[in-house]
Amino acid sequence: MSRVARGDQEAFTILFEGVSGPVLGLVRTVLRDPAQSEEVAQEVLVEVWRTAARYQSARGSVMTWVLTLAHRRAVDRVRSEQASSDRERRMALLNRAREFDEVVEQVEHRLEREQVRRCVRGLTEVQRQSVTLAYYRGLTYREVAELLSLPLGTVKTRLRDCLIRLRDCLGVTA
Repeated sequence: MSRVARGDQEAFTILFEGVSGPVLGLVRTVLRDPAQSEEVAQEVLVEVWRTAARYQSARGSVMTWVLTLAHRRAVDRVRSEQASSDRERRMALLNRAREFDEVVEQVEHRLEREQVRRCVRGLTEVQRQSVTLAYYRGLTYREVAELLSLPLGTVKTRLRDCLIRLRDCLGVTA
């Protein structure tokens, strides 16, 4: 290890051959993703090359030191991925534009219903009957004419006039 700390590439090659298998195995058990495991194992071995001078033989074997670095790096990657995933999920929730605001939608719907009711109350009784039968009960013009004992043309004209009055009352343009 002292030769690796001095930059001896041949010593590092020997060290690499001895520890790369266990490092990859340990990292793979933590990460479970082969591609990320290889990436983290490579990072660990680069770290061993750069920080070999930090190794202290009194604290444990070279293998223990390298595997400790590998385990810490793998756990850091898991935590980083989890934090990233959590951050993305929070951002997605914050950025998710609700298609509509339920309260506003309910209030608008209620106001529109009330406005329609007010406008229908403004029609004459005969017009109100025709609109109610045709649009609220779903009867055809012919069925409305038969039910009210009126000519079909009269019912059509009456309903057209009602719709124009309702449109104007509701402020609908076009």
